[in-house]
Amino acid sequence: MLHPHVPISSLGALRCSPQNFSSFACRYIHYDGRNRLSNFWTPAQSKKDASLLKEDGHDLLIRAGYMRQAHAGVFHLLPLGLRVQDKIERLIDKHMLSLGASKVALSSMTSEELWQRSGRLDKGRGNEFFKLEDRKGGKLLLSPTHEEEITTIVANAVHSHKQLPLRLYQVSRKYRDEARPRQGLLRGREFVMKDLYTFDATHEAALKTYEIVRSAYRAFLDELHLPYLVADADPGNMGGNLSHEYHFASASGEDTIIQCDSCGYSINEELFIGRPDASGVELHGAEQMTQSYMISKDRKTLLCVLYPAGSELNSQAIKAVAPNTDFSVENSRQVFADGIKGVTTERIFSVLCDPRTEHAAERVLATGDLQRQASSLGATFALNLLEAKIHRQKILLTKARTGDRCHHCSEGKLHLHKAVEIGHTFHLGTRYSEPLDLRITDATNKQALVHMGCHGIGVSRLIGAAAALLSDEKGLNWPFAIAPFGTLLVRAGKTSAEDVDALYDMLCSEGMDAVIDDRADLPLGWKLNDADLIGYPFIVVVGKAWSERKAAELQCRRHGVKEQVVASELLARLATLSRQL
Repeated sequence: MLHPHVPISSLGALRCSPQNFSSFACRYIHYDGRNRLSNFWTPAQSKKDASLLKEDGHDLLIRAGYMRQAHAGVFHLLPLGLRVQDKIERLIDKHMLSLGASKVALSSMTSEELWQRSGRLDKGRGNEFFKLEDRKGGKLLLSPTHEEEITTIVANAVHSHKQLPLRLYQVSRKYRDEARPRQGLLRGREFVMKDLYTFDATHEAALKTYEIVRSAYRAFLDELHLPYLVADADPGNMGGNLSHEYHFASASGEDTIIQCDSCGYSINEELFIGRPDASGVELHGAEQMTQSYMISKDRKTLLCVLYPAGSELNSQAIKAVAPNTDFSVENSRQVFADGIKGVTTERIFSVLCDPRTEHAAERVLATGDLQRQASSLGATFALNLLEAKIHRQKILLTKARTGDRCHHCSEGKLHLHKAVEIGHTFHLGTRYSEPLDLRITDATNKQALVHMGCHGIGVSRLIGAAAALLSDEKGLNWPFAIAPFGTLLVRAGKTSAEDVDALYDMLCSEGMDAVIDDRADLPLGWKLNDADLIGYPFIVVVGKAWSERKAAELQCRRHGVKEQVVASELLARLATLSRQL
């Protein structure tokens, strides 16, 4: 019979010496069913030269042995990383169960034909697909998302309003051929996502479902004990007209969230359009005003935008007034002038004025300068004055800045936060049910389209974002709910291995997730530094105080805790602290 502690060296492996601990530790295989670092594979890497680079969350995930890069934007998860991902998935399962959702696992391959039917194959995503072709010429895609597939499945199975509501979700790999994959797990070509798809018989029922899902998302994020932002968002290529994003604030984030410090107004900068009541002082001098030029997509209109100097134009606002504007052209005046030759159709010079610069603009217009510009550039219609309005309400043409007054409450001030998106909820309506023919017989025995919702959580992104958000100069620092192990037990001094095993068994019997660092070849200081790098929420050092009074040293880096706790109180203390992690 094999002994429960069998060193690999006795099976023919190389025996390592203590002086080699900085390079590798001797591995042992144990058969007692306990989590042990001598069993667990953690292939750490050497630290980068601190004088050259500051490590970010992605660097630490690589160095601590959570993952390895396979290709640009593609990563392998190693045992530590997989434990984090599994914990996130279990937490997702818990909150999806609270919604009455059933879990599915859809294929990573989908047909081009379905995406053609939905209208998304060539709309905005054309270059982002990984495309395949089978031996018979069938055209396939590696799925970046699964709305088309799930809608088709439900359309073939659900035919009556009595079969609704229906909520289906999956946690699966997705694929997108990013032009510039970056920031590790935050912007990859292969990634793991949770997608929840909801199906309701009426618009009103779908909106109620949407709010229920939003509540579940907040409950999920609350369990992570990380500060998050919820913002109104642009549905984009997904379709629909109601959407919210869920973000972690992060200096490395690619999104900007605008929040009011008084009324709670929160919106993605991409969707923000300001109102004049938040504008501050109206400008009266032309010296406080600047102008920019843009050209229409058909190249027949040159747009001159007048706005306060020192501000940045908001393309979303300009698009709302002049939807045909092409923002990709750098020298619009030159492009407009170059198009004079051979043109017989009317060419327009339009002026769009921010409400704060109306008086200053009147002074400029009175000089005739803009009229002369229009004539010199070949405009056949001298001036076309546009009003900065949406639905008869004036709008600002510039982006929000920290300190601007909130136009929702007129009392609070706006604050801008860089953020990483980790979740998104969409009310889709009939965006997919109509082209894919998902219909039911309603309560009046008539045919009706099903109303849908799609709600995602970026599992891979959450790993990368949480790592970046909590890391410090010592290493990673995981939320308790998703840490690879909640508590690390380390033996010190002459404490017996049996005592550590007994403490481990006590913690696990009460549902605590623990691991023992029993790597005999490594000194205590190295183990504690390694524990900080990996980011365990709690470290319990079982040393001299254990033999004296059955006490251990409890460390919690996020709380700055380092204290002696007797064994009988350890569980309660861990439970108290974990509720704040």
